[in-house]
Amino acid sequence: MTEPGEPGRVRTRKGYPAKRRAILRASRKVFGQAGYGGASIDEIAEEAGVSTRTIYNHFVSKEELFATVVTESTEQVADSHEAMTLRHLGGVAAGDDLEADLIRLARDWVRPRPEFTDHFAIVGRISTAGDDFPAHLRETWQKAGPLRVQRTLASCMSRLAERGLLRVPDVDFAAQHFVVLVTNTWGRGPAGADAMCEDELNAMATAGVRAFLYGYLPRG
Repeated sequence: MTEPGEPGRVRTRKGYPAKRRAILRASRKVFGQAGYGGASIDEIAEEAGVSTRTIYNHFVSKEELFATVVTESTEQVADSHEAMTLRHLGGVAAGDDLEADLIRLARDWVRPRPEFTDHFAIVGRISTAGDDFPAHLRETWQKAGPLRVQRTLASCMSRLAERGLLRVPDVDFAAQHFVVLVTNTWGRGPAGADAMCEDELNAMATAGVRAFLYGYLPRG
């Protein structure tokens, strides 16, 4: 077996799937708490209940581990957001009551999902790290999640615009604008939407949608 961190190390070993899942689960938690720079392989190994050698049997480096964690968890979140977008805006009846459709989408979008808590903790770390965060890892995250979901939302808005239900000169910008408006938790403390009750989440989603429609409903 090759030494930890060496290219060409052996990854296939008995118990690989279970150990890999434990490592990724622990990594999401530790990276979410400490950030990429602050997390150590030793901490992740302790959280996962494995040795550091076991981690290096599966991943070349902390960077590869982080990229895998971010990509896999981001794809899970993107799958969820794409599904909810298509559920509310992708059907043949979508837009018959546009405000109601958008509010239902916004409510689903902002409602906290416990299974994604560690993922969004990591995203928060990425967002606040600025230039200190490796650019290629930030790009990995954006391509796996935000940009993919934005394309789906933009496509739905394009179809609504073709039907004359929205006035959207730039569908990509409109998709970004929608997400910013419905997820705005400014002034609500570090817990953000996680600390809000259902009525508050509904009010935030509704206010965001109405602000969006004010700018994007056809004039005339």
